[in-house]
Amino acid sequence: MKSLKICTAAAALAFTLAAFGTAGAAGMSHAMKAAHPAGTLGAHAMPSTVTKVNHKTGMVDVTSMGMHLAVHFPPPTIKGLQAGDKILLHLAYSYGG
Repeated sequence: MKSLKICTAAAALAFTLAAFGTAGAAGMSHAMKAAHPAGTLGAHAMPSTVTKVNHKTGMVDVTSMGMHLAVHFPPPTIKGLQAGDKILLHLAYSYGG
């Protein structure tokens, strides 16, 4: 059985606190493509709303496309993130161990 890695590194999983579709979001999409190594699959962006932030652990709950997601970031990277913020969540995965 293959193990599955979900890319959650700050470089691969970027968020934009501005309105969706801004130049900042477009720039992040370009940076995201450059950050993904060969073998990365399923890369996409999901407009999301932050519902809960644990600044100590780095866990962030969001709703996106009618679903609840729990994602993790390095705690220093989410200092200013708050419930209610609209973000663009970039996701990707690869097989590995």
